[in-house]
Amino acid sequence: MKAIAPGKLILSGEHSVVYGRPALAVAVNRNAETLVTMDEASDRISFELPDIGPARESFTLRALRDFHDRVARSYAEFLDGRLSIRDVLHKPVDLFQYAYITLLDGLHLKMRGGVNVRMRSNIPIGCGMGSSAASIISVLRGLGHYYRVDFRPEWYARYSLEVENMQHGRASGLDTFVSLHGGCVMYRQGEFGELPLPRVPLYIVNTGHPASSTGEAVSAVARRTGGASAPVWDGFENTTLAMEKALRANDFPAFRRAMRENHRLLDSIGVVPARVAEFIAEAEAAGASAKVCGAGAVSGDAAGMVVVASETSPADLCARYGYELMTVRPDPLGARIV
Repeated sequence: MKAIAPGKLILSGEHSVVYGRPALAVAVNRNAETLVTMDEASDRISFELPDIGPARESFTLRALRDFHDRVARSYAEFLDGRLSIRDVLHKPVDLFQYAYITLLDGLHLKMRGGVNVRMRSNIPIGCGMGSSAASIISVLRGLGHYYRVDFRPEWYARYSLEVENMQHGRASGLDTFVSLHGGCVMYRQGEFGELPLPRVPLYIVNTGHPASSTGEAVSAVARRTGGASAPVWDGFENTTLAMEKALRANDFPAFRRAMRENHRLLDSIGVVPARVAEFIAEAEAAGASAKVCGAGAVSGDAAGMVVVASETSPADLCARYGYELMTVRPDPLGARIV
């Protein structure tokens, strides 16, 4: 069984969403893909992650259950403040081991011989595109179909969020929802509303892996702004609502103005490195709009992914800065079997 799940872009509202303000996100055609096959020569569960390393790792069901229990205990220590979230999981394959047992035992499924789980992804990692959530969703969706489970989105959302917490500590659920359902959504304090898909030409520009983690950026912003009562969050909310209105009206100039304002707000809270800000300024001078679409960075020269809305390709500008350019389209479908 082959399942795919899309990554996402936040079009407006990153950082402010931490303080209960709305965020606008869209699923895009950068996907995680999982192939689940029967292993007739074994009674073990094997995982292959060829994008990360060629090794195939195999485990008994008992070993996976023991591992699941150890991770759950470590996560409890994290919640108590006695352990860093980075110490809950140690290897990329750990995430998928945990996902397998979470689904198998959560739905009271029985193994039917050996299973091989092969996961690939073309979603950039650590750049604010929801790669972890998409990978988890694709694995759970593929395994669920392999074991002939009726597709109930609420099950996959619950189990995916549980697994994602092991990676990120306390995931908001935004990445999970967008990858699972696709489309464009407005998110606020756990509630989701559907929006029309953006009809503007979108590009993503990889400025490089941020030197600071998402958690470090969020903590630095909290110190700089003073937290939830800072007036800047009203600005973020107004900008997100303006972008929502532009999407509903298919008003590209208004969408572009909202994206530019979102960039200025992100710059004001210190998450846009100087070099990235220079790139965005040049893109705006050429008639485009651009902004970082993840946590950004509070140190170094890179900020992860920048989204560009432009009627012409920014290829020449990206080449001058040495940035990788990718075109993206909205994904209206979300996770699915292919």
